[in-house]
Amino acid sequence: MDDYTRQSLLVRSRKVARYVRLYGLFRTIAKVRAHYHMNNEYPETASLPVPAGPTGKHVGILGCGKFAYANVAYYVHQNFGAVIRGVMDTDLNRAISLAQRYRADYYTTNADDVLNDAHIDLIYIVSNHASHAEYAIAAIRHGKAVHIEKPPVVNLDQLIRLCTAIDEHNGRVRLGFNRPESPLVRLLKQQLDAQTGPAMINWFVAGHAISPDHWYFAEEEGGRILGNLCHWIDFTLRLIPAPSRYPVQIIPTRSRQSDCNISVSYVFGDGSIATITFSAKGHTFDGVRETLNVHKGNLLAQLTDFRTLRFDIGPVVRHHRLWFRDHGHRRSILDSYLMRTDKSKQETGAMIRETGHLMLKTREALETNTVMTVTAGFSRSLA
Repeated sequence: MDDYTRQSLLVRSRKVARYVRLYGLFRTIAKVRAHYHMNNEYPETASLPVPAGPTGKHVGILGCGKFAYANVAYYVHQNFGAVIRGVMDTDLNRAISLAQRYRADYYTTNADDVLNDAHIDLIYIVSNHASHAEYAIAAIRHGKAVHIEKPPVVNLDQLIRLCTAIDEHNGRVRLGFNRPESPLVRLLKQQLDAQTGPAMINWFVAGHAISPDHWYFAEEEGGRILGNLCHWIDFTLRLIPAPSRYPVQIIPTRSRQSDCNISVSYVFGDGSIATITFSAKGHTFDGVRETLNVHKGNLLAQLTDFRTLRFDIGPVVRHHRLWFRDHGHRRSILDSYLMRTDKSKQETGAMIRETGHLMLKTREALETNTVMTVTAGFSRSLA
């Protein structure tokens, strides 16, 4: 998570050249702008007031960091135009920078301005992790559709209250787990579902090393299990057919740290076994590197960095390659926008409960270095 704006011209040039090959020109420009966005400073010292009436814009964003700037606001503006009405960040400079770039009506440091705005019907929550569920619950109670970036919760109390709010207010919610929305993953899921029997699933993920004082490690923020590993926990759970998931045995493997350079294995109810290995030993110049190997029935599959996918089905070998990496961000963000009027786009309550609970129990297993078993009882009790 280096600040490339402070690197030498040579390093910055190499980074841009590499990202153009990985993501294409326009995505790279957005990513570069996002780095500079984080350091922008403005003379304004106060928030802009919320407009008194409708302006034709209806989207709110809580949290204006790099992801909000280069992904959420970028894709919403690119596909639907200037529909962002209000943005909030505790750092006013970031709120101003995003608002000006994407032509929002107002910027603020007070989340209630956005949550209470009657003309906003969709809120993207991209703030610090501990605030995700709290903002989501408030937005649901105000009748707004909600996109919650990962993680949706950081403790069991939040999960219970979030699920209760969804049930009581018919909440329209999508989780920002983008990887299942990748076009290659959708192909993989189709092939897996066509096979029978249990699966063997193996992830190797090389992530960024971050400093011990990074805000991810604050106790209230959930650490890297909820901040990073949740992506692959959720993805793995979705690869297992819902009736076959429980009970799930969680087997942690760790050394001195509970959320870096670790491995965790799952044994699902149907006998499927999945292992996620997360290494964070240095800086990965190309961003997070991910390799998935799956064996189920007659299918062998390998997914590499969400750009290449190989299927071996008996004697048949198929290769799929994208021009650029596609982690599913675009589809995830746009489906949340469409969720406002299309109920088929929203997440099921069962999935929110199950993925949230498995993430929390995985963190507990790794912190205590204890084998744990998760049953379907928690999910059913909140149904």
